[in-house]
Amino acid sequence: MDLQILPLAITMMAGPQIMSAIIFVTTGKAVPVSLAFLLGVAVAVTAGVAITRGIFALLGHGVSFGSSSDSGSAGKIIQYVLIALLIAAALHNYVKRATIEPPRWLGGLMDAGPRKALITGLLVILLMPSDIMVMLTVGAHMEQHHLGFAAALPFIGLTVLVAALPLLVLLLFHRRAVRVMPAVRTWMNSHAWLINIITCLIFIALIH
Repeated sequence: MDLQILPLAITMMAGPQIMSAIIFVTTGKAVPVSLAFLLGVAVAVTAGVAITRGIFALLGHGVSFGSSSDSGSAGKIIQYVLIALLIAAALHNYVKRATIEPPRWLGGLMDAGPRKALITGLLVILLMPSDIMVMLTVGAHMEQHHLGFAAALPFIGLTVLVAALPLLVLLLFHRRAVRVMPAVRTWMNSHAWLINIITCLIFIALIH
């Protein structure tokens, strides 16, 4: 996996995904709940990349993705479509910034156990449009460059590492983390629109 795609792992956890991780480290059972969440994320990303790689491998038999340097290739056209969708999403978030709020289900994670955290880790990856677009981009990139699934392992590992950052901060700086994390969660809740826009812009910059 080259450096063009690897940083997309950062966008995988931007938004409700990293907010979920932060909420879990502020619960009474922070460690087991967070570990279950990370397991869900790891399984979801692995399955998602495998599925998208498989889809584009099947499409590749009838559609040539062409060279990465060919602006008219199918692979590049897919990137252009994704960029257009991301620009539209960023504009929508800016226009609706006064009314955009975090998903209501985030509020129900405070009392989550390991089972619910595991399911949350699966769903925040497999059902989030932004993550689906990232995994489609990774799948298209792998097919275009004729890469095997092993090439996606660094991307998967970095995604899980980003998801684990709140837990790592808790373990390394327990007292400060316990005090700071709720404030970080509150700020992210009130600036969900800004986080969404930044995520779109990062994604555009990385795949352009």
